[in-house]
Amino acid sequence: MVALDFGAVLAQWPALLRGAAFTLGLTAVSAVLGGIVGVACGWARAWGPAWLARAVGVYVELIRNTPFIVQLFFIFFGLPSLGVKLTPELASVIAMVVNLGAYAAEIVRAGIENTPRGQLEAARSLALNEWQVFTRVVLPPALGRVWPAMVSQIVIVMLGSAVCGQIAAQELSYAANLIASRNFRSFEAYLIATALYLGLAIFIRQLLNWAGPRFIFGRVATR
Repeated sequence: MVALDFGAVLAQWPALLRGAAFTLGLTAVSAVLGGIVGVACGWARAWGPAWLARAVGVYVELIRNTPFIVQLFFIFFGLPSLGVKLTPELASVIAMVVNLGAYAAEIVRAGIENTPRGQLEAARSLALNEWQVFTRVVLPPALGRVWPAMVSQIVIVMLGSAVCGQIAAQELSYAANLIASRNFRSFEAYLIATALYLGLAIFIRQLLNWAGPRFIFGRVATR
């Protein structure tokens, strides 16, 4: 009978804590920057000039139809051949932002395109310029409509950050790999890592669902 020893893994709790904190930090930075990229690209595809919409469309289709780990490896291992050398942390952030931005662009575009035409006409009749119409009338309700999908995508990107350990970014899966290599308690290490990822996913989802209507798009957007 196999004897499990979770204590041998939990004794390395500082490494697990650092890994979880690093994963949260990666997710926070990527969510903010990726969200900005997603809004900008969503605007470009819905309201931008044709040439810009086509260029953004190429970016969106390229990222959405290739694996995240390939994107990560291209940034970390491929770009140095062009003279661009990045740290594992910076490469991880860039890959996560690029990935989230592509998916968020389609999510935001769906919300923008669902804006009632009468709402746009009413805003323009008040002599608002196009920037004011977009930022004050279109974007907040659009984000309110698509916020659950956006939150789910951020959680998916957080879970996908586990592959960043493959380039030595010291996130949670890297910590679990390190602990397993030290004490050979792979089952226990990865089971605890799984529980931590589950806890992080629930925490991030609850936090974003609470923060969205209060700080990002406002209560009016959900009415």
